Amino acid sequence: MAETVRMTTLVEQGMALVGERNDLRRRLENTRNRLQDPSVRVIVVGEFKQGKSQLINALVNAPVCPVDDDIATTVPTVVRQGDPASAVVLVPAADGGTPEGTRVELESDGHERTLERRPVQLDHLADYVSEKGNPGNTKNIVAAEVVLPRKLLAGGLTVVDSPGVGGLGSTHTLTTLTALPSAHAMVFVSDASQEYTEPEMRFLRQAMRISPNVVCVLSKTDLYPSWRQIEDLDRKHLVEVGPDIPLFPVSSELRLQAARLQDTELNAESGFPALIHHLRNNIVGEAARIQRRSVGHDVLSVAENLRLALQSELGALENPEGTPQMIAGLNAAKEDADSLRKRSARWQITLNDGIGDLIADMEYDLKDRLRRIQREAEIAIDQGDPGPAWEQFTQWLEQSTAAAVSDTFVWTSERAQWLATQVADHFSEDEVALPALKVADTGGVLDPVADIQEMDNGRLGPLQKVLIGMRGSYGGVLMFGLLTGIFGMALINPLSVGAGLLLGRKAFREDKAARLKQRQAEAKILVRKHVDDVVFQVGKQLRDRLRLVQRATRDHFTEIAEEHHRSLTESVAAAQKAAATYAVERDMRIKEIRGQLKAVDTVAREAQQLLDAPSTENQPKPSTVPAG
Repeated sequence: MAETVRMTTLVEQGMALVGERNDLRRRLENTRNRLQDPSVRVIVVGEFKQGKSQLINALVNAPVCPVDDDIATTVPTVVRQGDPASAVVLVPAADGGTPEGTRVELESDGHERTLERRPVQLDHLADYVSEKGNPGNTKNIVAAEVVLPRKLLAGGLTVVDSPGVGGLGSTHTLTTLTALPSAHAMVFVSDASQEYTEPEMRFLRQAMRISPNVVCVLSKTDLYPSWRQIEDLDRKHLVEVGPDIPLFPVSSELRLQAARLQDTELNAESGFPALIHHLRNNIVGEAARIQRRSVGHDVLSVAENLRLALQSELGALENPEGTPQMIAGLNAAKEDADSLRKRSARWQITLNDGIGDLIADMEYDLKDRLRRIQREAEIAIDQGDPGPAWEQFTQWLEQSTAAAVSDTFVWTSERAQWLATQVADHFSEDEVALPALKVADTGGVLDPVADIQEMDNGRLGPLQKVLIGMRGSYGGVLMFGLLTGIFGMALINPLSVGAGLLLGRKAFREDKAARLKQRQAEAKILVRKHVDDVVFQVGKQLRDRLRLVQRATRDHFTEIAEEHHRSLTESVAAAQKAAATYAVERDMRIKEIRGQLKAVDTVAREAQQLLDAPSTENQPKPSTVPAG
């Protein structure tokens, strides 16, 4: 890509100017590393059986994602540009794995894990990533990667097929939110059989708070004649979530059929040209703009740091009389910068106090949400018999708990970003870059929580009912038989039998009520135990996550403070050295510094152009023919 080459050249020009400034060189090396990965990640999410995998197959015109009448995709599948077509699966590497076949990733808890890349045949990929070929993920697959030569993917677009097992409210699909902070956009898929459900709306609201670049797709329009009414209802729901969320009705089957027949009109009827146009121009184009701004800010900041020392030395050489005042001003600025490096700095205090408050607030928020769920569960238990409906009840409890945990982590992410902004306000720069904080990662958060225990459904067999009734009626028959015996009647007579039946029925009702209360009490105990387990396990992970946020924020702003302090230190040293320079050397040094300043200004102007000017890339135009 021409623009990527241009930005890489600009970064390398900046690296050639930094000299011995290893801190500035390290920043530009990180910028260059980001440029070497031009991929734009788009994650496709939704409830299971909504057509996510088929949508991706239709986009790239290849059966890369398994499609099944039952649950299909069970692990994430990444599709990117490449030639020749190939596939690999990622599994945890065994001890002693070869470095060539491994990749190191950083998990949300700060620990590293090593993944091994194993090539597989593209035709056999379903044997690894689908529930049918890999039930319960017994092969321990972490993810799969597919490489295809496709024009649609040539601009860096990378599509991720996410698992939809269990529905958006289940415990196991909280990992979908995990991938959002690292994705440039999200495609939310829901079929045309019905309007958005409450779990789908909840997920959309959470996703918008993490990654506001959301695209909605109404799939399977070829199967449901009333899809236009569903489209109108879905658009009304989207207005409640956020403004200007696009919705594209599509038919993957028509798209694939159009690709087979090379039928342009059928392809247009499928709805895919509009979706592809949006992905190319709004998603890939927006990612390119963000990349330009990031590179421009990094290079411009480095140029400003270099210019400070050069201009200070040049000023001392050209105006020796004003050098003492210049050095005094630089020393004062250096003292201010030095104060930012100390642990007692105001930004450090803001960070430490903010993290303490954040941990307390988030723990309270988690407990409050779970306590409300516990109260609702206990009210529901008191209103009926939990035994027969225990399976449905536990499913509701797990979904409600997972949603509460997810809400807490999303809000924690927003609060953490707000805290980073408060810390950044203590720095004098007009715009200080904020650290990348991925607090909303809920993947594996509920894994340590034990499953809710089973309980008796409360159903009694015919024999048990007879025995309970006989046990209660025995006393009635005996008592009334003895009483009527005074009048010369037999022990077993109509009165004693009738009394036995009445008392037996009463005993059966009392036993039934006692059993119900026992089951209700047992159910409440199990609910409280589950909630306590969630609070204990998730609370620990939440605190650990915020401690990582504290360290990441501290290291980020400490590096900025160190960088600024070193620039001022070198400026003071350069001005002092210039004051002691002899006249013969002064003219030569002035000429040299002006040349360096000219090079720095050239780099700074080009960096500013990245911030101001639109992209120089020719955006691909929307195609009306199937991508091949």
